[in-house]
Amino acid sequence: MTIFQKIGKYLMIFLKYFSLVFFSFVAVLPIVSCVITAFKTDTEYQQTNVMVLPESWLNFENFVTAFQKANMGRAFINSLIILVCVLVASVFIGTQLAYVLDRFKFPGNNLIRNLFLFASLLPGVAMQVAVYEIMYNLHFINSLWGYIIMMCGTDVISIYIYIQFFENIDYSLDESGIMDGASYFTIFYKILFPLLKPAIVTSCILKGVGTYNEYYSANLYLQDKKLLPTVATSLYTFVGPLGSKYNLICAGVIISLLPALIVFITCQKQIYSGLTAGAVKG
Repeated sequence: MTIFQKIGKYLMIFLKYFSLVFFSFVAVLPIVSCVITAFKTDTEYQQTNVMVLPESWLNFENFVTAFQKANMGRAFINSLIILVCVLVASVFIGTQLAYVLDRFKFPGNNLIRNLFLFASLLPGVAMQVAVYEIMYNLHFINSLWGYIIMMCGTDVISIYIYIQFFENIDYSLDESGIMDGASYFTIFYKILFPLLKPAIVTSCILKGVGTYNEYYSANLYLQDKKLLPTVATSLYTFVGPLGSKYNLICAGVIISLLPALIVFITCQKQIYSGLTAGAVKG
């Protein structure tokens, strides 16, 4: 190995680790600044930059104010109801639809799959005019259950995840169930559905994060911010034309992150197993 090859080798190693450290720093920096800002008083926030440490780390007044004024208690309850209902409905609808598309070959099967792919390419904002008109005619505006029904709409990504897992499950399981006299519903719920646990975990992570962080649709259809706030919309209580109180916003952001952090810490084994199982086919 020549001197130039050694220099090139060590240079590539340096660039690899430097890029990892640099992008990790870029990803962590907003979180650090948010935590620092959340503990600052109004005076500290106005007179210092975002990276200057607060005088006291025991100042929890911003968290109390954010929780009370933003009505975050009600927002957490609404978001929890929405999240549970949407995940349960999307799992049962998505798994059954994927089961039909994979196990039954009928005219139009490929057409339906292609239509799902085409629908996933359409931007959601472009269809909001038609969706809003449908929601208005069904009297689903300012209705928590109407919003839940809308959010339970077909999740194309999850369906393709379920189809991929069904393709890896041997047909002999279906044939054994049929020979034993089991119906298609029994085969699905008793035999195939339990085997979809990794796919369900993966799709619930994707769907759950999107539903919990959804702001545009929640702000558009849940217009009564006192009775129907969600975690995402409640954070905008402190944003106004006369200025924004970012110390309270950062405190609210940290409060909203706590449930997700607790779920991740307690269920990280299942989350990792679901993601790694969903990343390999065959």
